Amino acid sequence: MTMTEAPDKGPFFHGTIADLRVGDFLVAGRRSNYRPEVVMNHIYFTALVDGAGLAAEIAAELTDGDAVPRVYVVEPTGAFENDPNVTDKKYPGNPTRSYRSSAPLKVIGEITHWTRLTPEALQLWRERLTALRSDQRGEIIN
Repeated sequence: MTMTEAPDKGPFFHGTIADLRVGDFLVAGRRSNYRPEVVMNHIYFTALVDGAGLAAEIAAELTDGDAVPRVYVVEPTGAFENDPNVTDKKYPGNPTRSYRSSAPLKVIGEITHWTRLTPEALQLWRERLTALRSDQRGEIIN
């Protein structure tokens, strides 16, 4: 699906721990936040700011130290498609409004307010991530 054919016109967001500036580009070919041994062929993004916030908070949980979760407003520079990690396996029809692209995403701003995880929800995610790390069968679609 190309940008002009995309059913979702955005705005789009990307959650990360990277400290980026307006005009920077997020690119594929970096290591996964969830499995550092995997180099990703795509860059992922969503049209839901809270979805990007969740991704940022999970990335911060997976990093040693005091990583800061960040959410950026991004603009796709090329074709993108529904994220098969969620649309094909968990949520047919893409209600999460999640996408991926092999083309860079241009950072056009930063969002500082999104619905943060409660301490209880954060603990639940810690437990899920610990289980994922110990399960060698855990899958990342690349």
